[in-house]
Amino acid sequence: MEECCEEASFFPPECGFLLDFSICLAPRTRKIETRFRESASAFAGSFLYIFVADDEIRVGLARRELMRTLDYHIVDVFAVSPLQGNPLAVVMNSSGLTAEQMQAIACEFNLSETTFIERRAAAQERSDGVRVRIFTTQEELNFAGHPTLGTAAVLKQHARQTMQGNTVTLALNVGPISVRFANDDLFGEMRQRDPQFGEQLDPSEAARLIGLSQEDLDAALPPQVVSTGTPFAIVVLHAAQSLARLKVNHDQATPWLRERGARWFYVLARDPSQGSDSDPMWRARMQFYGGEDPATGSAAGCAISYLARRDAVPSGVRVHLRQGVEIGRPSDIFLCADTSGPQVTNVRVAGSTVFVAKGQLFLP
Repeated sequence: MEECCEEASFFPPECGFLLDFSICLAPRTRKIETRFRESASAFAGSFLYIFVADDEIRVGLARRELMRTLDYHIVDVFAVSPLQGNPLAVVMNSSGLTAEQMQAIACEFNLSETTFIERRAAAQERSDGVRVRIFTTQEELNFAGHPTLGTAAVLKQHARQTMQGNTVTLALNVGPISVRFANDDLFGEMRQRDPQFGEQLDPSEAARLIGLSQEDLDAALPPQVVSTGTPFAIVVLHAAQSLARLKVNHDQATPWLRERGARWFYVLARDPSQGSDSDPMWRARMQFYGGEDPATGSAAGCAISYLARRDAVPSGVRVHLRQGVEIGRPSDIFLCADTSGPQVTNVRVAGSTVFVAKGQLFLP
């Protein structure tokens, strides 16, 4: 066998490495000489690869492809213990990700929402808030309630420098939203934007689209579109028991709602078996994307705005609303709004956040 020299790039592709080497093989002496095409300073994170079999010897440098790692946390929002409330994935240090990458990561988690924290200079965060983007498995949202509250809790726990006193402000697509924590625990209260009241809806058609009859609806409280950042069609039922029969016809409801400026139905009813006049209890459900949301903080803000404006709840009185009961994810949401004549202001949505898991994403 004659002495041969060979240059190659080789490594089994399933190993996730690249090999870049040159080799001279003298078969009689079995002497191996290597001439690497890179400087020694480029060898960081690499290792020497040697393969010997019969008369074949391969030597090379295996170089691991650089992977970006992103820390994330899984939290349950509007929950008092793990595995209740509405789960949320919060991705840290996500600056540089494209919207397409964020959407793909949200689909990977497959939760109702995933948030992405894009850190900025400390001075800008103090003046404008911490930049946060919210994605469902299908689209980016300008605002959503439980992602706002849950992300604020993660920042309080793991990025205390973002807090100003007991408050952290998130710079969302809809604008800045502040979350205030009363104590050292993770019970937070967000103040949502002042509501905008849209079209009043036909009760019979609204009832049909949510799988109920018009008699199930509270005649004194007609359905209406309300938005504190995301527009919902608020539907109030006469009795909480009717919530068990809720079944939204999404194929028909989606275009009907879009034409009237709303995204989804939010259906609620007072539960006289729970609470009291001074501490009223309400129940709610929200079905979307073919499934059901355990807790919808943005819709709850719309609901308390609607109820306060129509004097269904007193101005400034905190309301306890439960959601997610029917799907085994009980959520406790606390609501309050102030009224001055027809104006509704100071819309507050509050609840607790529980940490459930943490980990890392590995991205090319």
